Amino acid sequence: MTYAVKEAFLTLQGEGVQAGSRAVFLRFAGCNLWSGREQDRAMAQCNFCDTDFVGTDGPGGGKFAGAEELAAHVEALWGEGTEARLVVITGGEPMLQLDEGLVEALRERGFRVAVESNGTLPATPGIDWLCVSPKAGTVVVQRSGDELKLVWPQKGIDPAELETWEFDHFLVQPLDGPNLKASIDAAIDLAMTRPRWHLTLQAHKVVGLP
Repeated sequence: MTYAVKEAFLTLQGEGVQAGSRAVFLRFAGCNLWSGREQDRAMAQCNFCDTDFVGTDGPGGGKFAGAEELAAHVEALWGEGTEARLVVITGGEPMLQLDEGLVEALRERGFRVAVESNGTLPATPGIDWLCVSPKAGTVVVQRSGDELKLVWPQKGIDPAELETWEFDHFLVQPLDGPNLKASIDAAIDLAMTRPRWHLTLQAHKVVGLP
């Protein structure tokens, strides 16, 4: 299998339960909820996406002919040392490309494999940490995992319903954009009124990391 990667780089995880952890970010190209083209945004199932996942021209990106080649690329980005190796696979929608062969190749190199998905496709077996971020108007089939991250506010999503899903952590993250202050207030309100939810912020944006 050939993998199309938009970008891959060493950074610190900026969101969620694992925020602050050193990690290689591996961003696959492509998504099933939006083409990535601005002219299609208004019609997209997820029209607030702030990520460029089109093409393979980003830093560390490209096309990789097989799991071993891509896993070796991730290992090279990590550099020296094998302690606490973590790769965060995202997109776009990573489940369009992620397969068991790549998960196995990464784990053989000592990486914990974390994945961030919209949940509309079943999770690939063997993942160590699964974060699902549901989008309004979509059919979420992956209703279990480690971390559920709700970008808020979103019309058409009921947090009480999400609480019936099988996740260990429920996180609410303010929707970035021109109304960020209102989004922060709404996220705080949700966490205060429904204490199962914990507030998470995009710390990488605060400190200037990619």
